[in-house]
Amino acid sequence: MSNDPVVAIVGVTGAVGAEFIATMDRRGFRVGKLKALASARSAGKTVDFRGNKVVIEELTERAFEGVDIALFSAGSGISKKFAPIAVKSGAVVVDNSSAFRMDPNVPLVIPEINANRIRDHKGIIANPNCAAITALVPLWPIHRKNRIKRVIISTYQAASGAGAAAMEELVESTRANLSGQVFTPKVMPHPYAFNLFNHNTAVDPETGYNDEETKVIKETRKIFEDDRIAVGVTCVRVPVLRAHSEAITFECEKPITEDQVRAILAQAPGVKIVDDRARNYFPMPIDASGQDDVLVGRIRRDLSDASGHSISIFVAADQLLKGAALNAVQIAELLPERAMA
Repeated sequence: MSNDPVVAIVGVTGAVGAEFIATMDRRGFRVGKLKALASARSAGKTVDFRGNKVVIEELTERAFEGVDIALFSAGSGISKKFAPIAVKSGAVVVDNSSAFRMDPNVPLVIPEINANRIRDHKGIIANPNCAAITALVPLWPIHRKNRIKRVIISTYQAASGAGAAAMEELVESTRANLSGQVFTPKVMPHPYAFNLFNHNTAVDPETGYNDEETKVIKETRKIFEDDRIAVGVTCVRVPVLRAHSEAITFECEKPITEDQVRAILAQAPGVKIVDDRARNYFPMPIDASGQDDVLVGRIRRDLSDASGHSISIFVAADQLLKGAALNAVQIAELLPERAMA
């Protein structure tokens, strides 16, 4: 692979696709040629990249000829069909969908945690679920110092996690609500303006957990390489345009204090502490939007655990950046093929 690879973006017209382009540009990711791929209805349109108009091509089985790196964000169905074709054509795929995350032969990577797994790839590297990334970036450095045996997560997930159409529905439904008009949801299963509801993925009738919650549980264990860690999670969609927030309580094997957690997180990559009790100023999605770091605050002892083993925190992170595009570009930057070039 050359120093200036041919990069394909699959799903270039989506919210994450746009962030792939912006993130590569902002980080100075060297690109010899950009291939913008989308459905037939978008073919012929253009996207801007570094001062040039790139014509969008239809995603077909021949679209990956000459491609070195393919960044996918077009849903698991598209990934399952076209990622193997891209690999067969010689590309390394970084996939943002759930299609390959739990495949034992596919690395599931957050660079701040397990960048070493990138070298294990056999053509496909999976980007984790956005809610999992948001929680695990700050939990990992604590886990390394004092193993986390149990974690309880409640998410407050923004419209951006469901794509550009959901973001637009939130805007339009809010506008209609304020005008006293009736708005019928088309993207979300429930009214979105001034409302919150169970995450819009299918609920397992036996366990009662939705798919998003199951992903967080399974992906935490795979990324941490710890099948013993107990994970409880409740995922909720909230009327926020961009950036997810999460309330997290974790229990460590040994006693741990607030000061110890702050000291660990102060040195942790990808983390920014926002924890001002005097001003009542803590992580908020409005501040996390557009930021690369996971914001962490509300760091306090869990008063329900008299043993001193548990801490509660509140975090916020940009779902389109660290939860998706940024994490994928970070992986691409660390590909061994690029490192050796």
